[in-house]
Amino acid sequence: MPTWKLTLEYDGTRYRGWQSQKNTDRTVQGVLLRAAHELLGEDAAAGGAGRTDAGVHALAQVAHLKARRELPTREIQEGLNDRLPFDVNVLSVEKASPRFHARHDARSRTYLYRISRRRTAFDKRLVWWVKDRLDLSAMRKAARLFEGRHDFSSFCENPQGQESTIVVVEKSEALDVDSLQEIHFRITASHYLWKMVRRLTGALVEVGRGNLDAAGVERLLASRSGEPAKWTAPPSGLFLERVVY
Repeated sequence: MPTWKLTLEYDGTRYRGWQSQKNTDRTVQGVLLRAAHELLGEDAAAGGAGRTDAGVHALAQVAHLKARRELPTREIQEGLNDRLPFDVNVLSVEKASPRFHARHDARSRTYLYRISRRRTAFDKRLVWWVKDRLDLSAMRKAARLFEGRHDFSSFCENPQGQESTIVVVEKSEALDVDSLQEIHFRITASHYLWKMVRRLTGALVEVGRGNLDAAGVERLLASRSGEPAKWTAPPSGLFLERVVY
């Protein structure tokens, strides 16, 4: 069966996440499948590299698309985009091996979280505006503590339901984007736990506010705590930025 690798961008504000759900058709995978069925037939199937949650966005989500009908890649890209809603866009389509699987074959995923230092009239759906003054230097030091192999059960929704809460983080950094008056938290890992990035972001903001120090972050990594749940950052500022194969 012909297989293609798709790269998509989307504003997740209106969607219940990436994953198709029985009780709603308002998911990104759902609208992609509807467009693919119209273009390629009802046997078309698609899966994504990252199961972004409700309200979370993507700058470069990767998906595989399989169907019996074959069309040139340009026609697939244009045909899907003609049928997709305004807030989902296919950036590229490449022919792939029939065995290609967007999620299983991915080696790492990078997420970006945008923290705004100012009120904005245009980007409210795409940032988290934190009114308090934040200590960026302290946030940078704390972000580096997430690198390496750790048990992230303190930063996971329903850790008991996970096969493992151990995650290896390749890189974690907090950056000053002065031109936008934003702080960007960027993290790269092989996989993530449910709400993990949003809770890590919330912890960094608590560090920036002075309510949590580096020793406190290390304690949360060393033993399970329910405290980060109350710091969970909103989905609005979170983007799936890159998937590496």
